[in-house]
Amino acid sequence: MAVRTDGMNAAFSGLLSDLFGGLLAETPWEDFLRSLALCLDASYATLILTMPGASRPGTLVTPGGDPQTAEDYIESFFVDDPFKGLPEGKVTAFTDFVQGDTRMSDFWRDFLEAAGGDQILGVDLRFDSGFEARLRVTRDNSRSDFAVAEREALQDIVPHLHNAIRLFERLQASGAEHGVYRGVVEQMGVAAIILDHDGKVVRANAVAERLLAEADGVVVAGGKLRLAAADAHRALEKLLKMLRSEADPVAAPPQRFRIERPSGGRDLGVVAKAVTTPAFMRGGKGAALALFVSDPGQEAAPDPEAIRDLFQLTRMEAMLAAALAGGGSLVEAADRLGIAHNTARSHLRSIFAKTGARRQSQLVHLLHAGMPERGSP
Repeated sequence: MAVRTDGMNAAFSGLLSDLFGGLLAETPWEDFLRSLALCLDASYATLILTMPGASRPGTLVTPGGDPQTAEDYIESFFVDDPFKGLPEGKVTAFTDFVQGDTRMSDFWRDFLEAAGGDQILGVDLRFDSGFEARLRVTRDNSRSDFAVAEREALQDIVPHLHNAIRLFERLQASGAEHGVYRGVVEQMGVAAIILDHDGKVVRANAVAERLLAEADGVVVAGGKLRLAAADAHRALEKLLKMLRSEADPVAAPPQRFRIERPSGGRDLGVVAKAVTTPAFMRGGKGAALALFVSDPGQEAAPDPEAIRDLFQLTRMEAMLAAALAGGGSLVEAADRLGIAHNTARSHLRSIFAKTGARRQSQLVHLLHAGMPERGSP
């Protein structure tokens, strides 16, 4: 590792802070890349995340760079970039790597001139899941080339960058999986409500928000969830108290209970499951308990997106078909969707033509018999 002065240590510490602290930002790498360019006295720094052989990069971030130059690179130069396939984790200079490379055409030289020149340091990192990260630091040719100390400083960053990108990969994979599960739960018509250890609502899906807005058996008061049924609410409080104790939440089995509705509607069914968290987080404001609430009285209706995909309907045709399958007349469905009655009739004729149904009753039977339903208990 290169020997650094106090000033260099402070700059290095700031780089690491930007690298890891920005992982949850909307564009995680911008502050880090700006700081890196500043520390190395470069014009700008670029990070590319891509699968090998891809025709376009999955992610390209170049704060401070010319947006048109970046777009030109993505559209015309990315595939044939001669500065890729670098030795794993080793800082490499552009001029050293491409010396004598036949791919260095006049076309590429024109691009490099527009981009500021060929004074570029690069690092390639490869990951087990198959993608690779390419870090590029560019300095305008009007200034002196990168010195040995600057190359060594960039090399010192490499292991930290590798760890940060691995963390980012896990966060992205976890977020994608969470999105799938959330979509399935919502499509099934299940309200999902996450509470902290004090019973305050941390998160609620779209189905839960609609249920809470009805305030019929389940309400939010002062930020806390309250159940209309006294027995059910006592059971909820007891469960939250247990989760605040030293007991291991993993050992707590799911609990099931029903909630009576003041309106007289059918009871809500609830499954309560402890959220597994490290011991040091218990009693805090993080997620503690997940409630999955089903409404047996909710009308089961096929998923409009599934209808749309299967029968190649337009978005409005699919919504109308789903509304009809949920019960009610064409006029009622039109009013519910906010469209004119004549427009609804026109959509219905198109739906008949695409599905092969001849009557509304036949269409409803077809949809319930052949489509996955949402909102089913």
